Amino acid sequence: MQRLEVLTEERTELLLRVENVATLRQEAFMEAFEAVDGHFREIFASLSDGDGHLQLDNSEDPLDAGLEMLVSPPGKRLQSITLLSGGEQALTALSLVFAVFLTNPAPICVLDEVDAPLDDANVTRFCNLLEELTKITTTKFIIVTHHALTMSKMDRLYGVTMAEKGISQLVAVDLQKAESMVA
Repeated sequence: MQRLEVLTEERTELLLRVENVATLRQEAFMEAFEAVDGHFREIFASLSDGDGHLQLDNSEDPLDAGLEMLVSPPGKRLQSITLLSGGEQALTALSLVFAVFLTNPAPICVLDEVDAPLDDANVTRFCNLLEELTKITTTKFIIVTHHALTMSKMDRLYGVTMAEKGISQLVAVDLQKAESMVA
């Protein structure tokens, strides 16, 4: 009988610990979610002059909930990302990527053709955001692009050219050095 009581107490204690761990995970998740949402609101506003926020769907457990991005670009009502144009969707997705990034910055960030669906005005906003991020973080950004406006805003350019058929050659230009040489 004593053995049963000891095992029952140990079981109860283990269940409490499991419950505490689950509670701590939910609290940590909600804290991170709120930080990402705060960054998302700021970045979306700076990229689009609109309003937006993140929302968890109706699930009792936030760890099992889905994520909804609700945004209101200028002149439009609050709506889901699925109802936006391609450029608006790209700005919203970039806002989420950078919101997560600012919550937990990395030393290197590679962005591949993220400016492709954007018009020139939004590419300028994107480049301005990158410039701000380089000031507030120590991250090095590597941008893969074909957009001339994006290239013009970068410090260095790397490209691949094929001077002779079948022979690729790497070309690098430090734009800051080039500007100082011209001056």
